[in-house]
Amino acid sequence: MWPRLSIVAGLLTGIAAAALVLGGILFLAPVPGAAPTPPPSASIPPSPSPAASGAASAGASPSGGASPSASAGGGSGGPAAAFHVGEQAPALVVPQVGGGTIDLRNLKGSPVWVNFMGTYCPPCVDEFPRMNGFLARYASDGLVIIAVDVKEDEGAVAAFAEQLNATFPLGLDSDGSVAARWDAVALPVHFWIDKDGIIRDGALGGIGPDIMARGLRTIMPGVDVQP
Repeated sequence: MWPRLSIVAGLLTGIAAAALVLGGILFLAPVPGAAPTPPPSASIPPSPSPAASGAASAGASPSGGASPSASAGGGSGGPAAAFHVGEQAPALVVPQVGGGTIDLRNLKGSPVWVNFMGTYCPPCVDEFPRMNGFLARYASDGLVIIAVDVKEDEGAVAAFAEQLNATFPLGLDSDGSVAARWDAVALPVHFWIDKDGIIRDGALGGIGPDIMARGLRTIMPGVDVQP
């Protein structure tokens, strides 16, 4: 009898073990139609929204760099915003060396070349004779040139003008307020203003006759301006 009981007990134990294995298989098997769960170590980055993708591409050039900025008219190479190109010229009323007042408002109807300068800067020494030459050639076309010295006394400016035989009027911006209004933060700097008082081009100083001529062409349409 004892052998039979041992056999029966062995069979029951085997059946219980088989049931446990089958239950585990059924528990781990995926449910039909359910999406598989990714393993814990995998991470799926969120897809960018269409709005975010559009914003990213709008601020970049095809090469992956920043979008190019606008340049000043006439090809002088400076950013248009820095010289207020296309805007009405700011007010400019300054005492004139030797007496009187220079007022840009009184020059509407004429193309005007405004130069902010200082007697101490080497580029100004080089530029004044070239400016004299342009004035001699194009004064008959209405060209007016004004140089405005920033933060120097009249005696030094008068001596500078005499030394370089300046043929155009010089103004005195004794406190720098006019230069600040024009955003003339570096000297020398040039602005070309058309007969309607609109700034058409600008350039930082140290320029040659080619850039000067290109600036003048923007305010003297129909005139064959040569360097």
